[in-house]
Amino acid sequence: MKVRRKKIHGQDAVYHCMTRVVNGERLFQDREKEMLRKMIWQVADFCGVQVLTYCVMSNHFHVLLRVPDRQQVDDAELMRRYQVLYPKPTKYQADSVKVLRSHLQADSEEAQQLRAKLLARMGDVSEYMKAVKQRFSVWFNRNHKRYGTLWADRFKSVLVEGHGNPLQTMAAYIDLNPVRAGLVEDPKDYRFCGYAEAVAGVAEAERGMVHIWSDHGARDPQSALQAHRLLIFGKHAAQVGLSDMTRERALKVLDEQEGELSKAVMLRCRVRYFTDGAILGSAEFVRGFTGAWQVERGRKHPPKVNVMRGSAWGDLAVIQGLRRKVFG
Repeated sequence: MKVRRKKIHGQDAVYHCMTRVVNGERLFQDREKEMLRKMIWQVADFCGVQVLTYCVMSNHFHVLLRVPDRQQVDDAELMRRYQVLYPKPTKYQADSVKVLRSHLQADSEEAQQLRAKLLARMGDVSEYMKAVKQRFSVWFNRNHKRYGTLWADRFKSVLVEGHGNPLQTMAAYIDLNPVRAGLVEDPKDYRFCGYAEAVAGVAEAERGMVHIWSDHGARDPQSALQAHRLLIFGKHAAQVGLSDMTRERALKVLDEQEGELSKAVMLRCRVRYFTDGAILGSAEFVRGFTGAWQVERGRKHPPKVNVMRGSAWGDLAVIQGLRRKVFG
């Protein structure tokens, strides 16, 4: 699926990306999660993309990325971003920084080639994911005396409408990963997700939350976090904890009773729409990409715009129809 590379001219693009460890092995303990967390933010700074939220689990990670439509990167900013990748440079890395600065100052033909090479790695979701996965693989293999492939395959991505209900719902789904896994009852208690970092006062994570909820009137971290928490827990977020709704009970309501669940409950279930839906947004937004999706998949007929079921999702639709059950 090449939609992840598609440019949305005149507006920023937002992608939900997810990738798994080979064979689904649970290889990441707290030390590994912390290093991957740092790299998610570090590479985002280098690439000039914004992490709106993320979640690192023991065998996979999610990241919700805002990719600017256009970037202006002068040589001073290029050097700053390059150095971001090496916060504690080795002698070789320090020398490479000096060489790059020298070439850029000389503005030689080699400088132009170096600029083009670095700029090609910026402002692109595929390059971002490639860099995070490669850098972490090198660190992980070196520290665990292993070699070979760490990640199972290419990452999955869903193009997300970049404002309002689609963006907010996707962000909540990502932050609820540790709740679905039974690790915590409240995502604020899981240190390796964007929501918990925002609650802890980390500036970059707070800015992500404010952007997610800006259409809701949020202008500061406190109001954004309050809105996010209301979505995660439901209407009575301040008074109650998470529902004891299990996957089995949810399936019974959805499939046997043909009923609906609240959005807060559905978000605490593993719903394929959020990883396999290809494009998620309003029906109008999704319809705008059916032609490109048809061409890229080599289909004779355009795909249907599928309204999401199982809950009162509002205006949410997906481009890729799923199997009968909404759960994975």
